[in-house]
Amino acid sequence: MARNVVVVGTQWGDEGKGKIVDWLTDSAAGVVRFQGGHNAGHTLVVGYGAARREYKLNLVPSGIVRPGVRCYIGNGVVLDIRHLLKEIDALEEGGIEVLGRLGISPGCPLILPYHAALDQAREARRDPKAKIGTTGKGIGPAYEDKVARRGLRVYDLFDRKRFAEKLAEVLDYHNFTLTRYLDAKAVEYAETLEGALADGERIKPLVTDVSAALHAAHRKGQNLLFEGAQGALLDIDHGTYPFVTSSNCVAGQAAAGSGIGPGMLHYVLGITKAYCTRVGGGPFPSELDIATEGTPGYQMSKKGREFGTVTGRARRCGWFDAALLRRSALINGLSGLCVTKLDVLDGLETLDICTGYRLDGQHIDLLPIGADEVARCEPVFETLPGWKEHTNGLQRWEDLPQNARAYLTRLEELCQTPIAIISTGPERAETILRHHPFSDSED
Repeated sequence: MARNVVVVGTQWGDEGKGKIVDWLTDSAAGVVRFQGGHNAGHTLVVGYGAARREYKLNLVPSGIVRPGVRCYIGNGVVLDIRHLLKEIDALEEGGIEVLGRLGISPGCPLILPYHAALDQAREARRDPKAKIGTTGKGIGPAYEDKVARRGLRVYDLFDRKRFAEKLAEVLDYHNFTLTRYLDAKAVEYAETLEGALADGERIKPLVTDVSAALHAAHRKGQNLLFEGAQGALLDIDHGTYPFVTSSNCVAGQAAAGSGIGPGMLHYVLGITKAYCTRVGGGPFPSELDIATEGTPGYQMSKKGREFGTVTGRARRCGWFDAALLRRSALINGLSGLCVTKLDVLDGLETLDICTGYRLDGQHIDLLPIGADEVARCEPVFETLPGWKEHTNGLQRWEDLPQNARAYLTRLEELCQTPIAIISTGPERAETILRHHPFSDSED
């Protein structure tokens, strides 16, 4: 019987979902990306020694590096076709077959040049303290157009007259905002039109009824893996608003963003780092100093190579936040956790865990809703002993240092969610399996 798994980030993104999706794809016939845009980035490491290759993906699902696996971009993804084509070309040049295995929903909203222009002009005008930290890729404005019912979609590209008429109307609207309000340059119509139509011709062979394809695969008994981008606390509805992304990042979006019913989602795996990171603005209760050499935050930043895949910005680092994770478990309906980057904590004398907060004189054990309330939270920490031994590359629970096992067990207790997988390094083999998400029985 087919079993489908959803993989989501449980913090503020960058939790290491790419490696885990790639690892789980060994048990899947298809991998589906269901939200976000090319503001998300996954880094995959495949092979060893001279054969070692590193792939940086933004739009193509992480399962593409597994031969024979079908990959899909669902309707919940906002699509910059020019960026997608560059990504496909780079993969193909690197020996990865993409064109025969990738399907793109005709319902994907398009990201066009005026979306990026709006994104960048708006962020430039914001007060430094109010900056969202957007990547400037046009994701937010594209989702705005979708909700305002003026967006253009992939299927529009294949009717030149219709696309030209729709583009003229929406570009006139956005150019007014760019020039009259944001003091930015207008986006040229003819160049945008011809560029988009040419790009559309290149992806036309890949356009697929993703919803129908997924249902057909499911009826054949094939396992499917649904891959989210960003993290649950960047969700437009449930995150630290307004310091969030413009899409729903929670597990439930896998259904709406790919065209299946929620009954087809059987297991939700939440990915979390053994500590916590955040890129861009917004509150971060357990944040540490990452600039001072010799501090835990500095070790997390340097040893963890905490720089954004897309932007290259240094990620803010902090202690593991169990109250945040409990909120994430609620909004995602987590079945199990995968803890990544445990090895980054090797050598620390002690480890703090944020177990809750003080807010307005009261103790709370669940992350509040909205950025303003979170910013007023004072973290409450519990301290555990660290470990001197190396955990990098270990593949068995029994081989972990006793204090590392105690730390992970405490995270399970505080988060009220079992740990199914532990990642001890970037390579596929550097993984400890306790329960396989594609298994319908407990080990």
